[in-house]
Amino acid sequence: MQPDRKPATPKFSSGPCTKRPGWTPSVLENASLGRSHRSAEGKARLLAAIEGTREVLGVPDDYRIAIVPASDTGAVEMALWSLLGARGVDVLAWESFGAGWANDIVKQLKWDDTRLWQVDYGLLPDLDAVDCDRDVVFCWNGTTSGVRIPNGDWIPDDRAGLTICDATSAAFAMVLPWDKLDVVTFSWQKVLGGEAAHGMLILGPRAVARLESHTPPWPLPKIFRLTKGGKLSMGPFKGETINTPSMLCVEDYIDTLAWARSVGGLSGLIERVNRNAAVLEGWVHRTDWVDYVAQNAANRSTTSVCLSIVDAWFTSLSADDGRAVAKAMEAALAAEGAAFDIGGHRDAPAGLRIWCGATVETADLQALLPWLDWAYGEVKATYSPAA
Repeated sequence: MQPDRKPATPKFSSGPCTKRPGWTPSVLENASLGRSHRSAEGKARLLAAIEGTREVLGVPDDYRIAIVPASDTGAVEMALWSLLGARGVDVLAWESFGAGWANDIVKQLKWDDTRLWQVDYGLLPDLDAVDCDRDVVFCWNGTTSGVRIPNGDWIPDDRAGLTICDATSAAFAMVLPWDKLDVVTFSWQKVLGGEAAHGMLILGPRAVARLESHTPPWPLPKIFRLTKGGKLSMGPFKGETINTPSMLCVEDYIDTLAWARSVGGLSGLIERVNRNAAVLEGWVHRTDWVDYVAQNAANRSTTSVCLSIVDAWFTSLSADDGRAVAKAMEAALAAEGAAFDIGGHRDAPAGLRIWCGATVETADLQALLPWLDWAYGEVKATYSPAA
């Protein structure tokens, strides 16, 4: 039977993610619009975003934080182009984004001394095999596979290389061991449900030392340059962004940081995420047609929860028909206003991906579950494989 209760907010996209509970456009009314972002007012708002990030995430005082263009992608690319080339590089890939960084290092930067540690969706590379005396590039959370790194124990304190961590769907939702991470990047539109187009670049002391002692062997676009005269350019880390930011987006991010403080800061955000993930976990364990993509429970993401359809009818379908079934489920749920944007990533195996980040209300996930069963039953009963 079709359920009679729908989620109050049926937005479960893994990015851009749903806005914080209670959000309205009125929170933007104090945005510094029509003013230069380099005015005293503009720089003050940008610096407030930087300082709020440090406070909520617990970033150490000797780490530098900058707002950079082009979302998390821009932040990662800035780190790769500016910092690599001094040592060999190990790249970890167990989903599409890690593979993308590997492609950029090998095919765009053309750095020959690159080793790729790649495994299929659902698995995690052997972290003990990674050589941290080389530079290491990795995602903390595999947004398209639902597999995350459980901790930083595999990273030695006396490493010679840099650890460059794409943490875009982990920041504000998982514990990040700052002493193990030399570079951390993320974007506003993930766990805090902010607006897109801006990225955060966080540099530890070892990364700053690399910037000031190493000149990359490739031309460096202006937008990626972080040094001047061999020293770190401090402007971006004090609110003087490299290019013109959207002050509406900045104001929205400041609002989300204030909301994060109101729910208990980082520990409160993590608690919300874990509670949401537990709702899905209980449903998966009692549902015979679905399972996690992540095979090891210790490595399962608590934000971008990726699910496989595993019953015999579905697994007998061709790959194309399997994708069609998953898309039909997504369309049926959207048509009923029960869930939006829960299809798996286009590069991932056919299935579902449900965001459980801090801005999602637990009650909405609880209301979603009967609709997932309904949608699968409806599609299974009516779907005709392609001839």
